[in-house]
Amino acid sequence: MTRDAPRSTEDLLGPIMLSAETIASKVKELGQQITKDYQNHELLLVAILKGASIFASDLMRSIDLITEIDFIAISSYGSTTKTSGVVRIVKDLDSDLTDRDVLIVEDIVDSGLTLSYLKRNLLSRSPRSLEICSLLVKEEKQRTKINIRYIGFEIPDNFVVGYGLDIGQKYRNLPDIHKLIIPERENPH
Repeated sequence: MTRDAPRSTEDLLGPIMLSAETIASKVKELGQQITKDYQNHELLLVAILKGASIFASDLMRSIDLITEIDFIAISSYGSTTKTSGVVRIVKDLDSDLTDRDVLIVEDIVDSGLTLSYLKRNLLSRSPRSLEICSLLVKEEKQRTKINIRYIGFEIPDNFVVGYGLDIGQKYRNLPDIHKLIIPERENPH
């Protein structure tokens, strides 16, 4: 271990940005709104792995409708804090989207490029409707115009971890969302 290396997981964690209680309250609120908007419809949630898995699970339990879930894995970050700009589907859906009401469930929208790519891809599969629900959206960070129907929280342009969000597959298990402290030599900004 070098002298500059963190001694523990907590050394990289900044203050809590969103507590587990605040997140749970917002997820319940989103679930109630989605239930109201999709009354008399069956809904297919498409959760983007791995980050949105926890949010999608909690959201699904907050929706009082017949609801199915499927998963798609997309990569544009790898293990870094900055997107590569190259989007690739790592795991595709098992479900047929034809004539289905589909809700993409995302953990965080940064530039919007990955989500824009995914939306175009899924629209080509002929769903009846296709909307987006994101727990977090970075304020004024989107490089492409994308309509997000359901937004949990708008946050500043910080790298965050916890509640499914990670860096290098670490910190997903934290119940709260924390700002990540990136040492100056690694800061991408």
